[in-house]
Amino acid sequence: MKAIEKFNSKIYLYIAIGGIAVILGLLAFYLLTSVVKGNEAQYVYIDTDDTQDSVIAKIQPVASHSGMMGLSALIRHSSYGENIRTGRYKLEPGDGPVTVFRRLKNGQQSSMNLTIPEARTPERLAGMLGHKLMLDSATIADALLSEERCQQLGYDTATITAMFVPNTYNVYWNMSIEGLLERMQKEHDRFWEGKREEKAAQMQLTPIEVCTLASIIDEETANNAEKPMIAGMYLNRLKQGMPLQADPTIKFALKQFELKRIWQKLLLTDSPYNTYMNEGLPPGPIKIASIQGIDAVLNAVDHDYLYMCAKEDFSGTHNFAATYQEHLKNAARYAKALNERGIK
Repeated sequence: MKAIEKFNSKIYLYIAIGGIAVILGLLAFYLLTSVVKGNEAQYVYIDTDDTQDSVIAKIQPVASHSGMMGLSALIRHSSYGENIRTGRYKLEPGDGPVTVFRRLKNGQQSSMNLTIPEARTPERLAGMLGHKLMLDSATIADALLSEERCQQLGYDTATITAMFVPNTYNVYWNMSIEGLLERMQKEHDRFWEGKREEKAAQMQLTPIEVCTLASIIDEETANNAEKPMIAGMYLNRLKQGMPLQADPTIKFALKQFELKRIWQKLLLTDSPYNTYMNEGLPPGPIKIASIQGIDAVLNAVDHDYLYMCAKEDFSGTHNFAATYQEHLKNAARYAKALNERGIK
């Protein structure tokens, strides 16, 4: 009898050990297996509206079945739902549920590259950035159109776009509006510090004025090689007190950027941005100036030209003239080419 009891005890022991082994095996399978399916890293974006269920739902499409089961168990049977950390999280192949869970719980997010676009208006800039950051476009637009906020940064709502330098910056997706503006101001100061600031001062221009003129030049041509020539022409006009007479400022005043031709009646548009009716620079940039445009102003070609007109071959470059009579000939050739193509 004792032998049978001893035998039975061993059987029960083996069964218990076997059961524990199975449980440990399952735990290892679900907790050590890769969360991400496939061989490519995936990114999950968690914002302020997310719950533990929505976080699971966001990860599920890129996760393996076993890895997702392990991660879901960790998320649901912990305090994670009480303190969800926003951010852009990188899930790499081989990362197990425990690794991913710790990353989410501790807010160990990955940074991203943010490229500032050469947007034409603060509203458009806000819309573009709103698609790239956790910030919604309305929050960004409200800040850029707030006189108080702009004044705190040293600008107004007409000049705030001069603070943005269209470069690529490494940032966090969930940065606040305060963080975004502070970072852009810091990058602006870094961009201008040194030679650019010195050149602008020698030209008796502020960085805002340089950006304003550069924005007009950018809209005049996409040909970077020609931009210093155009800059020289506009600077000659400013020195002589002549109106800039820049067609892109009319488009900006009307907010009709698709216009192919500026007719005489449009030159009567009542706006401080109308450089046909108002002398000097407009109140602020008509777009976020490109770096090439800014450097073109700072390195303008010294010449005697006062006029320019788009070439009749539609190459995107211009014919320059020192006299009005010569300019009229250039303008006539261009108008003829427009008419022949039926451009209105």
